[in-house]
Amino acid sequence: MSRIRSRDTGPEMAIRRILHARGLRYRVDMPIPVEPKCSRADIVFTRARLAVYVDGCFWHRCPEHGTSPKANAEWWQAKLDRNVRRDRQTDRTLTDADWRVIRIWEHEDPSEAAERIIAALSGSQSRSP
Repeated sequence: MSRIRSRDTGPEMAIRRILHARGLRYRVDMPIPVEPKCSRADIVFTRARLAVYVDGCFWHRCPEHGTSPKANAEWWQAKLDRNVRRDRQTDRTLTDADWRVIRIWEHEDPSEAAERIIAALSGSQSRSP
């Protein structure tokens, strides 16, 4: 598992290229200090308080593509369940701290994902004073 990339994955890079080409600037793999602990989002828009996570289908149990290994099944079941619980807790913690969270599956079309992010940013700009 040490060779599994935690940042700069293919899907993440594709989304970032589209956002950058559209003139948007963001932080990458930035820690967001919220209690009880820090969360690292894949793409962060600090002024808009928008955290974007690009989740892998296997590691975060995609309802369409998630699979469960047959070897050492009990350990993997517990591991993947913890990942999903942590994701839900992170979403709640950030939302409680007035952040918005967008979760994107790795299989989603990067252009559509980027449009979701841009739409969320447009909504935040219209609300600001």
